[in-house]
Amino acid sequence: MSQVAEQTVTILNKMGLHARPASQLAQLAAQFSAEITVHQGDKQADAVSVLGLMMLESRQGKTVRVVARGDDAQAALNAVVDLISQKFNEGV
Repeated sequence: MSQVAEQTVTILNKMGLHARPASQLAQLAAQFSAEITVHQGDKQADAVSVLGLMMLESRQGKTVRVVARGDDAQAALNAVVDLISQKFNEGV
């Protein structure tokens, strides 16, 4: 049976979800079989779509809801939340 996991997380890096972090997130999401979506307000994006993620216009301090569906949903969610919590390794 397919798992569903979700968590709300705050964008912490100074520049928000711009091109480089969106690319990192998309590459990470592609490593899992789970379908991962990122929701902000009434917008949502497939986590493997760099353009879709950038269209969310998630800035520093905004909260997003990450939803993963599939066999490795919890692992996928944990990895995505980790990346966001570590400020996409920008250190700022």
